[in-house]
Amino acid sequence: MNTSLFQAAGRARIRQACVVVCCSLAATWALAGPGAHGPNGEHLDQAPSAGATLAAGPRVEAQTDLFELVARLGAADLTLMIDRFASNEPVLKAEVEVESGALKAKAKFQADSGAYVLSDPALLKLLATPGEHPLLITIVAGAETDLLDGVLRTSAADAAGLDHDAEFGHGESRFPAWARWLGGGVLLLALLLAPRGWVRVRKARKLGMNSGAQT
Repeated sequence: MNTSLFQAAGRARIRQACVVVCCSLAATWALAGPGAHGPNGEHLDQAPSAGATLAAGPRVEAQTDLFELVARLGAADLTLMIDRFASNEPVLKAEVEVESGALKAKAKFQADSGAYVLSDPALLKLLATPGEHPLLITIVAGAETDLLDGVLRTSAADAAGLDHDAEFGHGESRFPAWARWLGGGVLLLALLLAPRGWVRVRKARKLGMNSGAQT
């Protein structure tokens, strides 16, 4: 193959890789948190697309004058995203307690994702049972304290899906957000450098063949 043609193919491959990475980054930025605001300041309360993390599985939304949240039940945890209602600003490092029936447990803040994760086995088992589960969420953020309530509805199909995910290890990614971004950057760098490496190999082989023919 002509070297110039190979280089052109390499450049086309680079452009394709850049398009894929840019589309992935755009999709990541487009996934808004709970109560995201539109261009006119309105709250976007509709559920996100099926590909969004919080769209899968039983979920509940709640809001007050201070806070708003979206909670999603997974196979191994209950994940809560909490924002300030007025500004849509994420609420970070707050104290969050979830209560349902006679059970209550605290959700731990995850700095890498900005979410609160509850992993209490007893409470998760209750919420994974088919039926309607009233939730009372207490949020203490600095000097502000508020109570939010909602109902988590778990269908029989939801319960079966959660059991399947727990058995086969499906569900949330085990890698934090920074690790996924780093991995994407390394992959892009490898795609950018690969064509150059092949060109060098081909040149070395060509020089070797020429020197062999001369001898």
